[in-house]
Amino acid sequence: MANPSVGTERVVTPPKARSLAEITVLTQAERFKGRPKLCSDCGICGGELRPLMAAACVFVQNRHEQIERKLHGRNRNDGDELLFGINRAIHITRLRQINYEAQWSGIVTRLGALLLEQGLVDGVIATKAAPGTLWAPLPFVARTPAEVLASAGNKPCLSPTLEVLAEVRASGLKRIAFIGMGCQVHALRAIEAELGLEKLYVIGLPCTDNTSYPDLLRFLNIVSKSPKTVVHHEFMQDFRVWLRHQDGHLEKMNYVDLDVSALGGERGIFPAACLSCFDYQNGLADLTIGYLGAPLPPEQRWQWMLVRTERGQEMFDLIKPLLELGERNEAGNRRVGVRAYVGMLRRPRKRPIAPIRKFVAWMQRNKGTKGFEFARAVIEMKLLRNLVFVRDQFPKHEARIVPHYVYRALAYTAEAYQAAFERSLAP
Repeated sequence: MANPSVGTERVVTPPKARSLAEITVLTQAERFKGRPKLCSDCGICGGELRPLMAAACVFVQNRHEQIERKLHGRNRNDGDELLFGINRAIHITRLRQINYEAQWSGIVTRLGALLLEQGLVDGVIATKAAPGTLWAPLPFVARTPAEVLASAGNKPCLSPTLEVLAEVRASGLKRIAFIGMGCQVHALRAIEAELGLEKLYVIGLPCTDNTSYPDLLRFLNIVSKSPKTVVHHEFMQDFRVWLRHQDGHLEKMNYVDLDVSALGGERGIFPAACLSCFDYQNGLADLTIGYLGAPLPPEQRWQWMLVRTERGQEMFDLIKPLLELGERNEAGNRRVGVRAYVGMLRRPRKRPIAPIRKFVAWMQRNKGTKGFEFARAVIEMKLLRNLVFVRDQFPKHEARIVPHYVYRALAYTAEAYQAAFERSLAP
C-alpha cells in the first residue's frame, strides 16, 4: 500500500487564538502553560509586541531604576521615597461627587474621562469586567468618556492589558492614556520609544497579589457568607477585609481570622510573579492613585494620589477642581512589628485559636499603625516576603529582578534577617 504522506505536505492547523475575554477567566495552570515560571500575563507576549518581551518584561530584567533615571534624572532618595517611589507631592483626596459604583470615590475613571473630554487623548486603555462576571478583567480601548466611566470598579485579577496596544497601533492612535499595574507600566515604559506615540499619560494602580479569576472566586467563597453578592472588597487600613454586597451592606473579617491554609497558603493562590514583584506603589507611573495611606473611616472613601512627573502634575491640575482635599495622618511604630514579621517568614505560625485572634484583632485596630505608617508597614512586609520568596524559589534571578532600593528600604531589619535566615539581607 502506498504511503499517503509521500509527496504531500502535512497541513498543521494552528490553534485558534483565544479572545481576551476567554483568557481572563482561565486558571493559573491554563494561563501559564508553556510560559516562563515568572510571568504576570501582562499582555506583552500575546500579540505583535512579543519580540520586545525580553526588553520589556520586569521578570526578565528589572529595569525600574534605569527607567526611573530617565523619568526623573535620578533614583530614589532615602526615606519615604524608598517605599512610595519618587514623587513631587502626595495628596489625600476624593471626588466631591462620589461615584458609588467605583471601588473608592472614582478618581481613576473620572480622570480618564476628563482626558478624553478635554481632547488631550484619543483613547484610554482601561479595564472593564468581562461579560457575565463582576471581577474578571477585560482590557479595552475606551474612545468616549462614558466608556471609561462605565469601567469603574476593581478587578483584582491577572489582566493581559498590554495586548490592546495592537489595537491602538492598528487604529493609528497617537495620544493615549494608560491605566494599569506596575508590571504593565514597567513593560510600557521600557518600550515606549518603540510605540510611536505623540503623548502618553500613565495612571498607575497600586497592586499586590493579583490572582486568576477562579482563584479569586475561591477566596471569596472562603471569606464571605454570601460570595455571589460581593461587588467590592478590599484589605483595609483597620486590619480587616471589607466586602461590600449588592444590597449595600458591609461584611468585615479580621486579617487574623483569614484561613490562608484553606487556600493552599499564599504560594498556593498567588502567581510566582506577584510574589516576585517589588513595585506595589507603581513608581514608574505619572500619577499613582490608591488608598493605602488614606485615613479611616473607609466609608468616607478617601484616597491618596502620588504625583510623580510633570505629566502627572498636569493630570492632577486637570481633575483638582472636582476634588475635595483632606489631611494626611499617621500613628504607631511599624518597625517592631516588621522586625517580628521577619521571624514569622522563617517559621510561619499556625492560625491561633479564636480568643487569641480576637485579642490580636483588637490590638491591631486600637494600637496598630495608621495612615502613612500603616502604608509603610504593608509595603515593607511585601518587600520582605517577596525577597524571601525569590531567594527560596529563584535564587539565580535575584540580581536581575530585585531592585537595589529594596535592600536600602529594608536595611533596618538586617539584624533580624541575619538572625532568622543566617545570611545577610544585602545581596
